[in-house]
This record gives sequence, C-alpha cells and structure tokens, in this order.
Amino acid sequence: MSDPASLLVFEYVPARLQRTSLKLYALRLMQEVAGGRDFTCLLTNDEKLRELNRTWRGKDEPTDVLSFPASHLPGALKQAMPAPPLGELAISCGRARFQAAENGHTLEEEIAILMLHGVLHLMGMDHESDKGQMRRAELRWRRRLGLPNGLIERAGRGRKRRVA
Repeated sequence: MSDPASLLVFEYVPARLQRTSLKLYALRLMQEVAGGRDFTCLLTNDEKLRELNRTWRGKDEPTDVLSFPASHLPGALKQAMPAPPLGELAISCGRARFQAAENGHTLEEEIAILMLHGVLHLMGMDHESDKGQMRRAELRWRRRLGLPNGLIERAGRGRKRRVA
C-alpha cells in the first residue's frame, strides 16, 4: 500500500494549502474509492494544465483536472501486478482556488472534489457518455466523504466547465 506522501506531488501550490490533510484524503480515496489501487496526483498551476491539455487533448486552454489512465500498461504487466496503478491526475491549484471562491468552499474542498472526479475517470467512468453512472457514483462518494457539490452537478446548473 502506498505512503500518502507518494500519492501527491506538490509542484506549485499556495503557501496555506493544508498538505497533510490532502495527503490523508488521497490515501482514503486510494483505499475506499480506488479499491487499493495507486494513483498519483500532481498539484500545479494553470500554465502546466494548459500545456498538458494542449499536448494530450489538443486543447490550448487551461482546465481544472486532467486524468491519465494507466491503460497503456501491457496486459501481461497488469496481470502480474496485484493492484495495478490507476494512473495519474493533474490539478490546477489556481483554477481550484477560483472555483472554490465561486462555489463558497475552501481550496482543500475544491481540490478534494477535483481529485475524486479524476479518480472516477481513472476507473473508467465518463460522465459524457455513461448515462449518469459517473454522476451517481460521484454523488454517493461526495456524500460519504462530506464534500460539497461536485463538477457534474455544477455543469448541470448551466455553468460552463472545461471537462477533462
């Protein structure tokens, strides 16, 4: 099982960010939501998310969260691993700070929402095509984890959101 410190990479974060609580939250996501499968989450800035979005999705704009599933691993390697990693996430702390202020909650809560959303994507869910499966799963987990409204609900309220 992963050390909580290895789940998060802090490349660019605000000084007051509660790193310890986010590390413990990431560990909880790994254990409860991801079934013990590892993932890595890069916390960075808009510039880095824009670069990643341009490189991997062909969209030259920043976004809040990007998910990179580990589906590229060869089948034999996946089978040989007791719990193959889910993949990687990248979250923009700048975008998260803006969205937290816009939605009336803390930066840590917004990062937690983004991390949950990204992990569900790593697990193969896609709210754009799954007839509500991811929406329902995200709602259940947000309630269980005590998180405010998530990304899918916000999009349903008519807010434009750049989806990863």
